[in-house]
Formats: sequence, C-alpha cells, structure tokens
Amino acid sequence: MAFNFDESIDRRHSDSYKWQKYDGQDVIPLWVADTDFRSPPCIIDALQSRVAHGVFGYGIPPKELAALVVERMRERYQWHVEPEWLVFLPGLVSGLNLAARALTQPGDSIIIPSPIYPPFRSAARNAGREERLAPMRLQKGRWLLDLTGLPGTLDGTEKMLMLCNPHNPGGTVYRQDELEQQLDFARRHDLWVCSDEIHCDLLLEPGVRHIPFASLNKDAEQRTITLLSPSKSFNIAGLGASLAIIPNPRLRMSFAAQRSGIVPSVDVLALVAATAAWRDGQPWLTEQLEYLRGNRDWLAARVGALPGLHMTVPEATYLAWIDASELGVDHPQRFFERAGVGLSAGADFGAPGFIRLNFGCPRALLMQAVERMERAIARREPVPQA
Repeated sequence: MAFNFDESIDRRHSDSYKWQKYDGQDVIPLWVADTDFRSPPCIIDALQSRVAHGVFGYGIPPKELAALVVERMRERYQWHVEPEWLVFLPGLVSGLNLAARALTQPGDSIIIPSPIYPPFRSAARNAGREERLAPMRLQKGRWLLDLTGLPGTLDGTEKMLMLCNPHNPGGTVYRQDELEQQLDFARRHDLWVCSDEIHCDLLLEPGVRHIPFASLNKDAEQRTITLLSPSKSFNIAGLGASLAIIPNPRLRMSFAAQRSGIVPSVDVLALVAATAAWRDGQPWLTEQLEYLRGNRDWLAARVGALPGLHMTVPEATYLAWIDASELGVDHPQRFFERAGVGLSAGADFGAPGFIRLNFGCPRALLMQAVERMERAIARREPVPQA
C-alpha cells in the first residue's frame, strides 16, 4: 500500500471528541464515527497551502467544488445534477434539522427508521414534530427498512420520510428494487424525502453499488433532499464540509429560509479540504476501503466466535452493529466500557441490547480492543435466572 493505515497516531492529548471522552482512563474509544487514520496527503497539502496564504476572510464555495460534485454524480451514478441544486452546509446534521423544518409544518409527523443514527430522531424533536418509527428488520443477513406494517398506523399527518443509505447502524446498501419500494411508499402517502447518503463512498462488499434515492426517476428527484459529505470517507468530519442536493426549487427556497440567520456558511478551510478530497483523494480512498474490508472481515470472524454476541457483516461504513442481547448483562456498553473498550450504546439508536463498534482504526488497536472484550466475556458472572 502507498498509504500507511497501520500508523498509530496519538490522539489522547489532542482536541479529539472521540478520545477526550476517556481522557485519563485506560479505555480504547471505538464509538463516535470518525476514524483514527491520517487524512489523505492531498488534503493536508491543500490545507497547508491555503494556510500559507494567510488571509481567512469570508469565503464562498469555489466553482471547482460544485463542478466536482456535478461530475461525481454523473460518473458514479449517472445522475444529472445542476450546480444551482447544491446547497453547501457546515455539517450534515444541520442538514437533517433544516430538512425537518423545511419539509414539514407544526402538527406534522415524520417517518423515521429505527434503529437509526441518533440525530435523525433529535431533528424531529428539535423541530417539534411527531415521530413515526418504521422498524429495521434483519433479513438474510441484512438490516432492511420495513414499511409494510405502517399504513394501518398512519393518521394523515405524516409529511416526510427520512432515509439513511448506506444505513447507520447496520451498514445496509439498498438495492434498486428496495429503493423503488420506498419511493412507491412515499408516492402513495404524498411524502417528502430526506436521504442521508454520507457513507456512500464507504462500500465494503464487492459488487455492491450505491444508488442515490433521488436518481431513481424525476418523481424521486423532485420530492427529495439528498445529504452528502466527504467527511466520513476522508476523515475530515471536524472541518465541517457537507452539502444538500435539492432539485426542487420550492424545497430549495424553503430550506434556505429555514437556514437564514441561523446556519452559517462553510468554513474556508473546509471548502479547501472538500475540493482536494473529491479532486485528488480517490487513490487514498481506494486503499482505505481495502484496509477497512480487512478490519471488517477480521472483526466478524472474531466476534462470531464469542458467546452472546452476533454481528451482522456491514456492506458499507466502518461501523459494526452487534447484537449483545444474549450476553447476559444489563448494559452491554457499560459492561465493555468497564473492560476498557468504549462503544456506542444501542439504546441511543433505539435498540437496547445492541452495541456499535467503530473499526476505522489501525488493526493493532482493533485487535487490542477485541482481546479486552474477549477477556471480559470469559470472566463475566452469569446473570441469575428469575
């Protein structure tokens, strides 16, 4: 490999949100979704060049960045996107919150998959909207959104469907027919759609391809806000470079109105990083995917041998979704945290009994964490039976 993903970079004394959570404790943090890999040299070089310029006044998204997005959508997904459809944002979570406000009104409700990345549900709550939870079900080793049981529970206040593709947690990459079923549901119930596709570049399963929901047809395009970012793919989440693709001018105006005076423009350094990532970062990304695939496969084999744990092999992302409900402990996240491994609690996603493990780290660190998990399971005390 041209890039060293085995490099151990000490983040314990940096400004890392991920590592500062356990400052001064012997806990390996494998929770929040950033990686422990050094960002691509092309991004670091571009940032150093921009810093050397020495002037950091108000910036605007460069035309090159918009052109890169348009070309990326065309080349990868055969989706024709116009530059005026792009709305650049300082983070994808702000996009979720703006979409909830732009696509719904007070008294409306939002359909949200469950389990799901926590900001989906907080976006609805922040906007004062009711939630309608649609279950994710395990089918032949893949977590799939099940909308079939919802129609009988809907009351007509539902105005928006939130989607996550690839799904977080679980790592499912939806196929064409599955997306078409979701679109049919949205059409029948006259729903706007917000599709979070931030992990679309992190495909680990050979032969699987990402299909943007809005690219299905013109109807999907006109009812959808698509959220994207290079942040997860290139480990630049702390810089805050994201965007919404909004083909429908009415939705775009509503989105802009909700943003006005509240959500700031994108930092000039974030724009530089995003441009470098999508222009020059593919060789690094290709090698990172190979490394992550190795981490995933190693982890799946080790977890599969542990009593009480069941891991679904993710098709995408660097996030393992592990069922610990048979482990015999009340709080799996706390149990492993006491053993020196910091994971995300499934309860935060709407699934108590599960844990989420971030394997976007050097393999030696992953191995050390799993060894701690193995020792903790081996010495656990059985739960008394009622």
